[in-house]
Amino acid sequence: MLTGARQVGKSTLAKAAFPGYTYLDLDAPMDRERFSKLGPEDWAQRYPRAIVDEVQKLPELFETLKARFDRDPQAKYVLLGSSQILMAKRLQESLSGRVALVEMFPLTLLERVAGPDGTLGESRLVRWLQSPTPLALLESWRDPLFPSSRGFAASSQAWEDMLRWGGMPFLQAHGNTDEDKMGWLSDYQKTFLQRDVLDLTENSRLEPFGRLQALAALRTAQTIQFAELGRGASIAAPTVQKYLRYLEMSYQAVLLPPWFRNQEKRLSKMPKIHFLDLGILRALTGKRGPVDGAEYESAVVAEILKMIRTLALPLKPHFLRTSDGREVDLLLERDDGYFAIEVKMSSNVAPPDARHLLDLQELLDKPLLASLVLSQDPDPKWFADRKTFAFPAAFLLGPEA
Repeated sequence: MLTGARQVGKSTLAKAAFPGYTYLDLDAPMDRERFSKLGPEDWAQRYPRAIVDEVQKLPELFETLKARFDRDPQAKYVLLGSSQILMAKRLQESLSGRVALVEMFPLTLLERVAGPDGTLGESRLVRWLQSPTPLALLESWRDPLFPSSRGFAASSQAWEDMLRWGGMPFLQAHGNTDEDKMGWLSDYQKTFLQRDVLDLTENSRLEPFGRLQALAALRTAQTIQFAELGRGASIAAPTVQKYLRYLEMSYQAVLLPPWFRNQEKRLSKMPKIHFLDLGILRALTGKRGPVDGAEYESAVVAEILKMIRTLALPLKPHFLRTSDGREVDLLLERDDGYFAIEVKMSSNVAPPDARHLLDLQELLDKPLLASLVLSQDPDPKWFADRKTFAFPAAFLLGPEA
């Protein structure tokens, strides 16, 4: 099962990866009706191996494929869908133990600077998050000569483009003008509402969801108060929570939970919302100028979360906020400790930008492995505690080259 937001390239990837499989699309109602009448033996005869797109539109198919697989464990199917929420329960009930779930996101910076043959370099971010000695690794990257390297220049250029347009594959095609890109993003939003959200809400009233989505976009990188957001969208707080969950399950946004020493409190406090693609976010807000600090924070956090989820890294993401005003934008929990990341849009990082990271250990219940400020400053820096470093975001998010 390959899931991800609409138009991230699921169908294109599946066709390329499985050229011998029959491609079936369940988007059209008449086709769904035809496929719904096929039993396990029909699938064995007609489609022994197939790519089934928009599978969330025919959830009863899971039972048929389960029976097909149980009779012949060599049966192979690639299931594609743009929303987990319509599939999660059926997957657990019908295909538990029989399916591998893979998520697909808009392009990452690492993918944007892939080699001409499509080869990806090794991500500095992933290497750092997996390192047994993350502090020593940051020390090794302090070389002040790296901003002049060719690899960093390519990453910086691609990062600037992503801050403007996001990472949806269509927008990277050669020959697209700015007007083409803006038009596509506008159409994408309409398609998302009219297709995915209509399936999710199971009714034809898209206006409340559209209002909530637009208001949530204006609050990216902020904590969400359900009652306040509900008043703005003219819907009840429980409906706000449900619609925000829809945004998560359709890969439009992520709700980052707060960190507390008491794990039970983590389930009840206000989350912080981040939209996963800056192009789509800015289409929702109508902004066309330079990005602001909140948009920049969401862009960086989204890149990190996309990488963690794509590679299924054993890390739990949180944000931290204390009653006395200390805030850490991203706190990643590993079995042996924490990584703390602060995001600043500054092109000249100074010690005050790292103040919330200093002496952070006293708040935590596990060791602080390393702290990092990610920004637009091209020069690496390190701070007095010797555990806190600053690097340009394009450097850490890009490949080692």
